[in-house]
Amino acid sequence: MPVEAGWEAESPTNGNMEGRVAGAHRFDGVDLRALAVQVPTPFYAYSANAIRYRVSRLRQAFHGLDLRICYAVKANSNIAILHLMSQQGVGADIVSLGEMQRSLKAGVPADRIVFSGVGKTGEEMAAALEAGVWRFNVESADELSLLQAIAQGKGVVARAAARINPDVDAQTHAKISTGKAENKFGVSIDEARRWFAGAAQMSHVLLDGLHAHIGSQILSLDPFGKALRRVEDFRRELVEDGHAIASVDIGGGLGVTYRPGLDRPIAIQDYAALVRETFADFKGILVLEPGRHLVAEAGVLVTRVVRIKQGSDRSFLIVDAAMNDLLRPSLYDAWHEIVPLHDRTEMARYDIVGPVCETGDTFAQARPLPRCGADDLLLIGGAGAYGASMASNYNSRPLTAEVLLDDGRYSVIRRRQSFADMIAGEQIPQDWHEA
Repeated sequence: MPVEAGWEAESPTNGNMEGRVAGAHRFDGVDLRALAVQVPTPFYAYSANAIRYRVSRLRQAFHGLDLRICYAVKANSNIAILHLMSQQGVGADIVSLGEMQRSLKAGVPADRIVFSGVGKTGEEMAAALEAGVWRFNVESADELSLLQAIAQGKGVVARAAARINPDVDAQTHAKISTGKAENKFGVSIDEARRWFAGAAQMSHVLLDGLHAHIGSQILSLDPFGKALRRVEDFRRELVEDGHAIASVDIGGGLGVTYRPGLDRPIAIQDYAALVRETFADFKGILVLEPGRHLVAEAGVLVTRVVRIKQGSDRSFLIVDAAMNDLLRPSLYDAWHEIVPLHDRTEMARYDIVGPVCETGDTFAQARPLPRCGADDLLLIGGAGAYGASMASNYNSRPLTAEVLLDDGRYSVIRRRQSFADMIAGEQIPQDWHEA
């Protein structure tokens, strides 16, 4: 949700859930300044109402279609967020055994889980089959062969979709583009065609779906149009050849607003209209895999100013959050809105940096802000996706707390990591063995 002078995640009845923190610095009815007295900074705060609203808006846009929403767990894998999704009837798109275990623990039914990813192991496939996941999005011939062997050994039939690579440029950051021929994801339509031609020989895999996901943070309908048309053309070809296609998974990728006034996300109604038009003749299940779209703007990272350091030609605003807490600026050169939670009006320009011993530990450069001082609070917006889920203990920094906000209430959904938590599992060698 765009960060402006302050935010307020309004209730759905207000008709505007793009989420703002208002002048009182409230987020989903909670005063962030008061919250920072109770919860040590840095911490993540998520608006439950903003997430509910995004899910509801998707459902409204696709009303009348046989739609299954499977949230991309990698965007934010906190069990409380997954539980909130499950309460809204949302399934899960997973890429690891750990994500499956998180989803099941949070109450997501196994028959609403799709298993994606290029590196599924035999152990993961076996566990997913035992749990009863709905289907596997298969990304290579080797994976398909292994799935057949594992399912046969267990005496079950695995449902699968072929992930095709439509060779479409998503017009997004190179590191989050997944639908071009040179990317590691999916297979060519020619290869998928051979899979379906040999599907009758697979006794324990039912290959009856298609899947395509071309990237993330997409702000133009054009790449979606090209990719979905190629998927639909291939689906029709398969049906004409006698193959039943029960589901088409069109992935995720809908962009959000990180830079107010510059980023212009696709209107969900326009996206839904494109999908309806493209798949007008398809009567099966349509699967969406939104991640960032549901949670990015529903989350903020609250951090505190440690000190101002005056350099020779710039002022460094040093905060207690760092690149290990929010990696996106360092990894992707990503832009996040940064808002001081005070009411001063005099402006200054800062490089906003963290305490990690890397020059890349920078959230913004030459950013104009109301003048700040030590102990002031800052809000980093658009942090609900690929924030906490990508965090690490680099520089032996503890993982931050995460807090869920809901109509003026808050609940800590992950406590700040202690030193004992951090080193659990580590030990000075005592028993030596030979291998």
